[in-house]
Amino acid sequence: MKITEQEVRRVAELANLALTPGEIARMAADMDGILSYMDQLNELNTANVPPMAQVLFEAEETATLRADIERPTIPNPEALANAPLAGAGYFKVPKVIER
Repeated sequence: MKITEQEVRRVAELANLALTPGEIARMAADMDGILSYMDQLNELNTANVPPMAQVLFEAEETATLRADIERPTIPNPEALANAPLAGAGYFKVPKVIER
């Protein structure tokens, strides 16, 4: 499977990235390598491998997640205390969808 530079440019445009011609060529090669590796993985026989519903399991003391316990939320002024810019009780962020 070959990734074209035009496809890389389109993905970069969707991600709002400005890539140089050298970066576009490198990304095309990198993405092509990733997809080639995925093609190799698709060749593996997985007929006798049971599907996994999830990687976490009931493991009592070895469980990796904390219990989901309801707690009071952080007060709005405390949440906004370290915000670089806040107003009207919200985080203010720069507009990113602009062309």
